[in-house]
Amino acid sequence: MDTIADSLHLALALIADADERLLAIVGLSLRVSATACALGAAVGLLGGAWLAVARVPGHRLLVWASNTLLALPAVVVGLLVYLMLSRAGPLGDAGLLFTPTAMVIAQAVLVVPLIAALARRLVADAMTEGGEQLRSLGAAPMTAAMLMLLHTRFGVATVLLTAFGRAISEVGAVMIVGGNIDGVTRVMTTAIALETSKGDLPLALALGIVLLGVVGLIYGLIAVVQALSSPRAAATRQAWA
Repeated sequence: MDTIADSLHLALALIADADERLLAIVGLSLRVSATACALGAAVGLLGGAWLAVARVPGHRLLVWASNTLLALPAVVVGLLVYLMLSRAGPLGDAGLLFTPTAMVIAQAVLVVPLIAALARRLVADAMTEGGEQLRSLGAAPMTAAMLMLLHTRFGVATVLLTAFGRAISEVGAVMIVGGNIDGVTRVMTTAIALETSKGDLPLALALGIVLLGVVGLIYGLIAVVQALSSPRAAATRQAWA
């Protein structure tokens, strides 16, 4: 128990003192995950909006594939990206393997199915409420879908926050393509795994506390967004308008 108490005390001291190594790892984690979510949003929101309104052969199969990919293991994503970026892969000459860019690509691939599936559901639900009016005004299906995304901006914010939480808390993909190189590709999840195996419990605990704080903040923001999007909050905003 003394060892646990001492490690926790040292971990809190690292956080309180804004340890340089700790801040570097946390900063890289936030940058990688934020960039990955931005890229994933560009692809996932468009893909989800298209899936909600597209009427093409195999549409149900595409929706099934999108939903199935939600359960895609992070290590499988890491393996696929590794094969693409390795010397024998089609992008091997770019020299991206074991760099933060490779980690961004892996996390972006991981969150695209999540964003697309949730965005499709958002647009589909919104279209049942306001789609007929937009179609009567002559809006093309994809235009109507994008307008519905703007209309459901609180829902979109929830989707993106959920994707960020998924990205920053995963370890398998970034471990495979990043290599967990100190000062280069070491993020919070990979550093926790490494420092624990090395027996450096204070740093591992400090990173774990920060990671829990980040994830807690994300889901706190999701709760706020959902509260703001509730019918009662909407009625209050209209009353004050």
